[in-house]
Amino acid sequence: MTAGTPATLYRLRQAVAKIEGQETDLGIGRRLFAFGIRKIDTVLQGGLAPASLHEIAPTALRDLGAAAGFAFALAARAAKGGGDTLCIQTDFTAIESGNIYGPGCDLFGLQTKKLLILKVSRPRDALWAMEEALKCRALASVIAELPHDGSIADLTATRRLTLAAREGGSLGLLFRHRPSSLASSVETRWEVTAAPSRPDRYGGLGRTAFVLSLTKNRHGPADRWPIAWDHHERVFSALSLDMAETAFDRPDRAPHIRAS
Repeated sequence: MTAGTPATLYRLRQAVAKIEGQETDLGIGRRLFAFGIRKIDTVLQGGLAPASLHEIAPTALRDLGAAAGFAFALAARAAKGGGDTLCIQTDFTAIESGNIYGPGCDLFGLQTKKLLILKVSRPRDALWAMEEALKCRALASVIAELPHDGSIADLTATRRLTLAAREGGSLGLLFRHRPSSLASSVETRWEVTAAPSRPDRYGGLGRTAFVLSLTKNRHGPADRWPIAWDHHERVFSALSLDMAETAFDRPDRAPHIRAS
């Protein structure tokens, strides 16, 4: 890649945005939500763009909590620059995945004093609330949790949400309970898998760990990375799963036998 490539890409995006009737301030300087992990930020060309829409889903049902944790970690990163976080949850998703626990959010790095929670009865109401909230400049991020694959958030709906995010400057996070194959206008699409964390120096629970699969990226290739979340500093770090500690929960584990 030559030194002039970023400038060339910038001009091309400006031209395409102008043709599509969108705002043309799409420069690298607006990409404020960097992961702080070189490999990820390189693929994303600097990080997640503010004033944009992104999609998160668990790889499997057992990873639902990990996907929610990743969404909240991104919201915590966005809130470092100021602004509140709005989390929109339908009644069904609250039953299926549980209600948001305030003290847990504080310990995870997302301050409850800056967290707003909205409960609605239908997914359609969640999308309407998200569209209106994304236009509000007082919010740093908006999370909408949709049941199943959130099929109501189709291409038309996500286009409306993308335009609302550009108008208000907020980070929009669509949290589906299952991965979706629907066409959408999101900037990125993530599938999240829970990963084993490394114990702290006292043998207690370590940092929250995820395996992120970037399955859609409008600005580059897809890829997969294991990462950890530091809830004290509100930063991500790279994680190697090849050096996992030996499991001590099964002292009677049968020895490995080489097959003949």
